[in-house]
Amino acid sequence: MERGDDAPNISSSDNNESANQPVAEFREGGYGWLVTPSIPVALLNAHTWGLNSSFAVFLAYYLRSGTFEGTSTIGYAFVGGLSLSIAMLISPLATYFAGSKWCGTRKTIFLGAVFETAGFVGASFTSQLWHLLLSQGVAFGVGMGFCFVASYPVPTQWFSKRRSLASACAAAGSGFGGFIYSLSTNAMIARIGLPRTFRALAILCFVVNGACSVLIRDRNKAIGSVTAAFNWRLFARPSYVLLEMWLFFSVMGYVILLFSIADYSQAVGLTTSQASLVGALFNLGQGLGRPMIGLSSDSVGRLNMSCLCTLLCSLLCFFFWIFAARSLAACIVLAFLSGTVAGVMWATAGPVCAEVVGLPLIPSALSMSWLVLVIPSTFSEVVGLSLRKETGYWGYLDVQIFVSCMYLVAFMALWMLRAWKVAELEEAGLDKEGRERAVMDDAAMPHESGVTTDVQVEGADLVRHRRRAMLRGLWAIERV
Repeated sequence: MERGDDAPNISSSDNNESANQPVAEFREGGYGWLVTPSIPVALLNAHTWGLNSSFAVFLAYYLRSGTFEGTSTIGYAFVGGLSLSIAMLISPLATYFAGSKWCGTRKTIFLGAVFETAGFVGASFTSQLWHLLLSQGVAFGVGMGFCFVASYPVPTQWFSKRRSLASACAAAGSGFGGFIYSLSTNAMIARIGLPRTFRALAILCFVVNGACSVLIRDRNKAIGSVTAAFNWRLFARPSYVLLEMWLFFSVMGYVILLFSIADYSQAVGLTTSQASLVGALFNLGQGLGRPMIGLSSDSVGRLNMSCLCTLLCSLLCFFFWIFAARSLAACIVLAFLSGTVAGVMWATAGPVCAEVVGLPLIPSALSMSWLVLVIPSTFSEVVGLSLRKETGYWGYLDVQIFVSCMYLVAFMALWMLRAWKVAELEEAGLDKEGRERAVMDDAAMPHESGVTTDVQVEGADLVRHRRRAMLRGLWAIERV
């Protein structure tokens, strides 16, 4: 038997929000292996983010079929962006519902399944753009937000040593879901038409997500989770601000890449079915890449792996996407390789957040993170289509440079966060064994509040010591 994560020291105000109770004994993984890699968190991701990924197919269809006469490309972009931003915008409400005694995680997820289903059914009867905005945009976004926000913290609660692997396996569901639904959505639109496609997706969504809401189980009570919807005090922590910067700029690049890759494929001369295949392989890359990212993160460090993947995506977009992706084979390679690393923030946000704020504060911290992501989720694809020019291959040059720069800025923010973590480990005065334990189990760290360490420095000396430690952390080769 292995002891679960004890609550780290947090501020007195945070203590007022959560009862300070010891964490119950639990076996590493245990029931978590049922609720994380396969059923139901991965399936929930497949039928929220995975279904949302198929919007790339819908977008390519809308842009070239003239489904809603007189609608501009920017109008279509808002549909996909709105579903994402609404999902993030309602995160405080979803966090409150999931943490409340009268609702809880299961009921919150079922409520999300109802909204998603209603969104698809409504979309099947649309005849104008504003109908689509309310159904495929707002209603589906509300449902996705309830399902995603309520289920996202669950994997981190059941694991310590394998926390990154568990979270990544759960996140892989969105990749496999996107792969399946990108291909099937394109085939259904061609064979049964747009309205019946929406209704078929509605049935699948309700059945699968409804079943998952029954199977899932959280450990909010056992670990004393702080589920305050608005915990603004977190932004007083520089480390948390750096975390939000990484998420913000990563999502700016990710959404454009996710929604535009199918349209880009058609812009360089590929057929609709070939473009659908490219979009599907991007999602397959996410499904296969995220478990590998999680497994590697537990071995080489969560921050290390997140930094590496973010930088690699920037380089892929700048060099391979701009200079090589002109044929079907090249587009397939680009889609698969970029897919493995582009969504790294979804695979590691939970474990990295645990490194920054501690396990009990994860639901509250993530709730604030999702709010920060409202702006990039809403406007990133709008920006992408605004930068796109109607001139074939080179029409996407500005888009490609923009996406590359977003991932590069995200990498720089995360690299600074890594330096902070190295400095925190040094300040705690831990030996090599203690550092290894702290990296794997964030509860061993004080997380910036009431720190008592073996390094006795005060006042200005403390500030200088921390600055030197962070500078060393920028170049230190260390597992963090």
